[in-house]
Amino acid sequence: MASNEQRKVPRRIAQTLINALKGGVVPRVGLPYITVGRRREIEALLSDVDMIAEGGASFRFIMGRYGSGKSFLLQTLRSYVMAKNFVVVDADLSPERRLQGTRGQGLATYRELIRNMATKTTPEGGALTLILDRWISRVQQETAEETPPDRADFSAAVERRIAAMIYGLNDLVHGFDFTRLLTLYYHAYRDGDDALRAQVARWFRGEYTTKTEARHALGVNIIITDDDWYEYLKLFAAFLRQAGYAGMLIFIDELVNIYKIPHAITRQYNYEKILTMYNDAMQGRAKYLGMVLCGTPACMEDTRRGVYSYEALRSRLAEGRFAGEHRDLLSPVIKLSPLTHEEMLVLVEKLSGIHAELYGYETTVTQEDLADFIRIEFGRIGADDHITPREVIRDFIQALDIIYQTPTLKMADLLLSENFSYAANAVEGAEVSAQFAEFDL
Repeated sequence: MASNEQRKVPRRIAQTLINALKGGVVPRVGLPYITVGRRREIEALLSDVDMIAEGGASFRFIMGRYGSGKSFLLQTLRSYVMAKNFVVVDADLSPERRLQGTRGQGLATYRELIRNMATKTTPEGGALTLILDRWISRVQQETAEETPPDRADFSAAVERRIAAMIYGLNDLVHGFDFTRLLTLYYHAYRDGDDALRAQVARWFRGEYTTKTEARHALGVNIIITDDDWYEYLKLFAAFLRQAGYAGMLIFIDELVNIYKIPHAITRQYNYEKILTMYNDAMQGRAKYLGMVLCGTPACMEDTRRGVYSYEALRSRLAEGRFAGEHRDLLSPVIKLSPLTHEEMLVLVEKLSGIHAELYGYETTVTQEDLADFIRIEFGRIGADDHITPREVIRDFIQALDIIYQTPTLKMADLLLSENFSYAANAVEGAEVSAQFAEFDL
């Protein structure tokens, strides 16, 4: 327990960690306190980050079963890249949020991404207006070094500098309108017109539904739609670099919701959008942009409904003949391997210390108790292939909660109770039957 004592966790963060993990979700704060394993995967993804900062682009799939740690890995990477001055946007797909749709599902995904736009100073999201305001303030400061603010032509000098900075965006699709809106935002900022600033920010968030509405409010005859929202993300990535950030990363989770679409043609349109994004990254048409998509093995490898049902993607992403037992973490698809027993032991030790700190009690859980718990959890038939960190963590926190509420109960007594009789039998080698929630035919 020494490692937990050396690194005290603030109570607010400890509460968030325990509540989130107990509920089976990934916390957005405090991940460094509980991160174990995944070193090779993280190193592979961080090599992409360096390339993005130099003007490149990357595209990765992270593949793993439910509860295997996909979302945890995303949040760990998210925290790291924000500390490196990247802007992060993330969204979970759902029946209402897809990559392509006929009823605004693609635009809904864009809105969710922009709503969750985060930086190191605004890690919870909603950073769009802050980014725009800081960009303008930065340009004004740079201009003031050459043209004193009290001069009559200071505002014109700022506008010229802004025009020079964003001129390169005009070469991108929809770049002219994007730069026009950026200039309009500057005018509103300069004049103190908060209403106009809010209207421009609303346009950037994709909240105008008709061109007529946008024309009346802003004088522009274009809006962000289902068909072109991805082009605006590329524009944002290029603009953010001009605004002083290292680049932008897009995290999209729950790819399984495309796999679940009942209509084959609709699925194909969504996979076609993925192909477009993949080609842009691999061929250098996107800059300062990284994309990470997460899904289950079925939603990736199913040749009837999954990503591999789209032949153009399957031929690009499927493993080559030399993969076999060796993992290629430089390939576009990263398959998450299970955490080892030793890594899970370290994790539950960390959680035990955090739980004791949060509720203010002296822990009675020993190293032997922790080892017995892991031995029992992984002693179940098929556990090596089917048990996930989420299941182990939830079991362990529940055990800690029970022990905390029943001071006379010891972990060893709980592990030997009938609640764990099935696992204990499996450890002892008894012949038992098992049923799995997921299986492959």
